[in-house]
Amino acid sequence: MPRRPEPLGFSLPAGTDPASVRARVAIMERLLERSFTIPGVNMPVGLDAIIGLVPVLGEVVTAAMGAYIVWEARNLGLPKWKLARMGANVLFDTAIGAIPVVGDAADLLFRSNSRNLRILTRHLDKHHPETRVIEG
Repeated sequence: MPRRPEPLGFSLPAGTDPASVRARVAIMERLLERSFTIPGVNMPVGLDAIIGLVPVLGEVVTAAMGAYIVWEARNLGLPKWKLARMGANVLFDTAIGAIPVVGDAADLLFRSNSRNLRILTRHLDKHHPETRVIEG
């Protein structure tokens, strides 16, 4: 019997092990920061910048999605100072994004979710090296 394809083209790992968390957070970061490309300038844009165009609600939704990455990091046992830095990234992105027009431009430049993914992957590379993924 042929295998049924995944609806999104990839499978989302459901485990609580570090490798599954790493994969979920990487997918979330890609969705929020680099899921589309602006034609002509080849600039990657994600849902953070697009949803952020909706006043108030957009910032609340993207802050909640960014907080999910911090929550996953907490569940992995990252030190409190790293969690505080990750939370500060989300808070700063939300605060700047709340400013009309300027905040929309800042969403393209300050990518808090990419920064938080970098903090998480450095921790995982050091403490769980078996979770490393060679991207091609």
